[in-house]
Order: sequence, then C-alpha cells, then structure tokens
Amino acid sequence: MATPQETLRILRRLLATGVSSRAERLLARIHPADLGPVFSGLTPPEIRTVVELLFRQRRAASTLTELPAEMLPMVFEALGDERLAQVIARLELDDMVEMVEWLPEERRERVLALLPEYKLAELRQAELYPPASAGRVMTTRFLALHEDMTAQEAIDRIREAGEDFEAIFYLYVTDEKGHLRGVVPIRRLVAAGAQRRCGELMIEDPVSVGAHADQEEVAQIVARYNLLAVPVVDADDRILGVITVDDVIDVITEEATEDMYNLAGLSEEDRVFRPARESVRRRLPWMLLNLAAAFVAAWVIGLFERTLEQIVALAFFMPVVAGMGGNSGIQALTVITRAIALGEIEFSSGLRAVGKEMSVSLVIGMATGAVSGALAYLWQGSPYLGLVLFVTMMLTMAVAGILGAAVPLLLKAMNQDPAVGSGVVVTNLTDIFGFASFLGIGTLLLDRLL
Repeated sequence: MATPQETLRILRRLLATGVSSRAERLLARIHPADLGPVFSGLTPPEIRTVVELLFRQRRAASTLTELPAEMLPMVFEALGDERLAQVIARLELDDMVEMVEWLPEERRERVLALLPEYKLAELRQAELYPPASAGRVMTTRFLALHEDMTAQEAIDRIREAGEDFEAIFYLYVTDEKGHLRGVVPIRRLVAAGAQRRCGELMIEDPVSVGAHADQEEVAQIVARYNLLAVPVVDADDRILGVITVDDVIDVITEEATEDMYNLAGLSEEDRVFRPARESVRRRLPWMLLNLAAAFVAAWVIGLFERTLEQIVALAFFMPVVAGMGGNSGIQALTVITRAIALGEIEFSSGLRAVGKEMSVSLVIGMATGAVSGALAYLWQGSPYLGLVLFVTMMLTMAVAGILGAAVPLLLKAMNQDPAVGSGVVVTNLTDIFGFASFLGIGTLLLDRLL
C-alpha cells in the first residue's frame, strides 16, 4: 500500500499533466478516511479539481466529513458557494451542522440560501438545541414502524429504504403520534416468523436520551449499555432522531481531545493545520499565566536566599523536588479527571478518592524520598541533607496527590470543566509548596547542614 506522501506525489503529477481519468481512478481506490493527509498537501486549484472528481464518484460529501475539521476552511476557500451548498445538502444532519459551524460568517447565509428548503428547515431545527447536545449530533433519518406491522412488512420496509439510510441497527416502534414504544433489533426481526407482529418482537421501554442531553452523557449511556444506537426523544417521548455508534466514537474522540487540550492549557481549536498566528493567540494567555505562577515560585525561592548562599547544595535538588511532585500531581489528576468524565465518581464520593490518592502519593513519596535521600548523602556526604530531601519529597508528593484529586472535583462541583486549567493549577501549586517546604526545612536544620 502506498504511503500518503507517495499518493500525494502521484496525484499531483496526474493533476499537473491533466490526466484526470487516471487521477479519478486513483481517488476511487482511496478510502475517504485516508484522504485527509492527501488534501493537506494540495493547493486550492488542486483541491477544486479533486472535489469535482469526487463529485463524479458521489464521494465528495463523505470525503469532506472525514477530513480534520481544521482543514475545512482551506477546502471552503477552493469551492464556490453553489458547489459547497451541493456538498452540504448531501450530508446527514449531524455532519451538516458541524460543517456549517466551520463556514465563515460572511459566506454562511449565502451558502445556506442555496440549500433545499427541507434541508434548511432541518438545519434550523438542529440549531435550536444547545451546542454539544444530543440534538446537534443526531441523525433524523431512521426507520419507525407501527407495532401492528408484521416482521415481513418490516423487512419489506427496509428493502424499500435501500441505501437511503447510512446504518440500520435497530427499528423503532412508535404509535400514531410518534411516541417511542419499543425497539426491534435487526437480528430478532430476521429470525422471527414472517407474520410475527413488531409489537411482539420489540423491547419495551428502550434506553433513550433527551434532545438537550450533553453529548458526553450520550456517549456514557451507549458505552454502559453496549448499544449500537440510541434514540433521541423530546419532552413528550416522541422520537426525533437517532445517534449511532460511529457518531458516539466521534463524540468520545472530541471529548478526549478537549480534556487532553484543557489539561495542557490549550484551546480545542488549536490544531495542527491552524495558522501560526491563531495558535500564538490561543496559547499566549496560558503561557503568561504559567509565567506568573513561575515568578511566584521564584519569589518563594528568593525568601530563602541566605539559606541557599550558605548551603549551595540545596539548589542541586530543587529540580528533583519539583519534578517528582509535579509528576505525582498529574498522575492523580489524570485518574480523577478520567473517573469524572466516565461518570465513575461524584463530588459526594470524592473525599474517599482524595484520601486514596493522598495515601498512594505518600507511600510513593516515602519510597522515592528514601532513594533520593540516600543518593544525596552519598553525593554530598551529609545525612541531614538526605533527611531534608526525604521529608520534603514525602510531604510534597502527598500534597500533590491531594491537589491532583481535589482540584478537578472542586471544579466539577462549581459546574466547571474539571480539565480546564487543572494541570496548570496543580503543577504550579505543587512547585510552590515543594520549594517552600524544601527550603523551609533546610532553614530549620541550617546549623546541622553547615
């Protein structure tokens, strides 16, 4: 199999020589999910040509949905309003909502005005739901059956639908007013006798989510009950749409990316293909916050200037204290943030989790502190220096465990994202405490150290 770089090189050569038929055949052999790296290396005129070739294959819409979201503006610039509207009109509702969100505001209304009326109505309805809610990620194309239909009639209904539906995992049984009554798995339908009624085959009171439910909550429900799809209902239990497992995977990826970025003090919009000036604008505030915290730590060190002048060896081990304490805090933070994200822990049960993380960090601090103290003694020949390092690492890592567990829980209790800024807060507070305790204990034992 050719690498993306080789594919890009061949495709560009074919486009440059005008051999569009061979370029079209090459694109036909590439899965839409593998075209992202290829698109990133194309110029706007080449992107326009490739999209036209994909239109011939009826793959333009499916390909654009597979591209990294930050690449969409580059593709939009290469396409006219009419062609872009044609692409959007072929998308499922959830993909259409996401793509429209990436449209520049100055083009959005022009492009939307070119959409078919029913597509525009679907989009406007989805936009009424909060961002990152079930109503934004659901698809409105699903098969609903009446409970009096036979299994054979239901199978005929699936055949009539043909390829109009992206994936059919379950059939949903509704009454005359559209209220969700039950769900019929495809396997149960196929195995049933031709004259069995859907009302007899259905699973009553199926798991469902409200349209305003957070997408992360939906992902947790799908994972908890091992579902392939989950219906979305309104306040009167009328089915509005369906969220399939592929959409849930996208949600999990998005939420994991968001948490990972937040822990590092990054904006979720800061992606690899974003312009450098935007990355600078998004990262600089956090780095300035880090700088301010670093100066606080430097100020704490400055309070013990006389101690450091007399015992220069203390400066040798300050990076050890800061590094080990920071690592311990991040480990506890990662465990607790994951538990919160998966719904495994609430604030009411958080005290036990904080105690557990403190105990783990304390034991690890004692073990690593003993090793560090012994090495400090062998290096500097001072047992008291080894004692200072041992006690400091034990205390610092215990405090780091407490902070790593408590900070995300407190943010969650205040209805804030537990991942936002937690890493910055925990590491900087741990550094400040570590320096203060290390140099403070060293000052108390200054006579012994001298």
